[in-house]
Amino acid sequence: MNKITAAITAVGSYVPEDVLTNQMLEEMVETNDEWITTRTGIKERRILNDPDKGTSFLGIQAAKDLIEKNNIDPLEIDMVIFATTSPDMPVAATGVYTASQIGAKNAFAYDLQAACSSFLYGMSTAASYIESGRYKKILLIGADKMSSIINYRDRATCIIFGDGAGAVLFEPNTENLGLQDEFLRSDGMGRDFLKIEAGGSLLPASKETVENNQHYVQQDGKTVFKFAVSNMAEVSEKIMQRNNLSAEDVNWLVPHQANKRIIDATAKRMNLDSKKVLMNIQRYGNTTSATLPLLLSDFEKQLKKGDNLIFASFGGGFTWGSIYLKWAYNS
Repeated sequence: MNKITAAITAVGSYVPEDVLTNQMLEEMVETNDEWITTRTGIKERRILNDPDKGTSFLGIQAAKDLIEKNNIDPLEIDMVIFATTSPDMPVAATGVYTASQIGAKNAFAYDLQAACSSFLYGMSTAASYIESGRYKKILLIGADKMSSIINYRDRATCIIFGDGAGAVLFEPNTENLGLQDEFLRSDGMGRDFLKIEAGGSLLPASKETVENNQHYVQQDGKTVFKFAVSNMAEVSEKIMQRNNLSAEDVNWLVPHQANKRIIDATAKRMNLDSKKVLMNIQRYGNTTSATLPLLLSDFEKQLKKGDNLIFASFGGGFTWGSIYLKWAYNS
């Protein structure tokens, strides 16, 4: 009997209609299009402006896109993992609500939070469940309404983030396709450099925390950039070495879309041609948990069965890692 591996068999996505361009940001904060584009590669990002809709709305739409395109019965889904850093509410899990709304009544669901690495960690979790043989269909959603936790008077963060969602379906595979290897890391020393100070048990919400803007994302850009460049590049190179992959063997790099310079540095360390690097940061900015599945959705038609994909991500905490996956189908 062939070994069971966990393969991605379907993808879906959703981004809001409203666009926030660099030119529009020029009217909100001291910055300009050239400065943003040169330093980040971002030209515009999507924003969910409806105050009555949260991250669950984004995830539900991405899941419905996947289900409808692939004619999947939601009742056959065993589990829903919702990767996010901006849940609808602090206690009631967003994934549970999402599963109910898409009709996945036979699935159990929960949230997974590892900042920008949430989806990457979710891939590892979903694959482990599939490989155990206990579950056959696992829906992994990555979604964030970052605009809800961004201060649009803070130039260090408001130029970077956007809203969006993506989803993938993991199923068993006996052709040795799907997830092959992973190299995941974390380091708590990064806790002070990318965070939301208030709203948790350490600093509960109060009149003072609201007045001091402590419920928004805060980032020490230079420190985060330095660690992201070195660590994303290192784990991507490491996963290639562990699996005896040359640059020619790698068909696609699927990198977290935080900054074009970080992506370029990772590709250079891997000796990859720029044509093998999937990138849509110019259109969406950093959608946090959604960047990796949005890439898969945008470039799905270019991915071929048997292609070697290297995923890489870096997030607050710090969290980071790389996954080697063989693509399982032709679109």
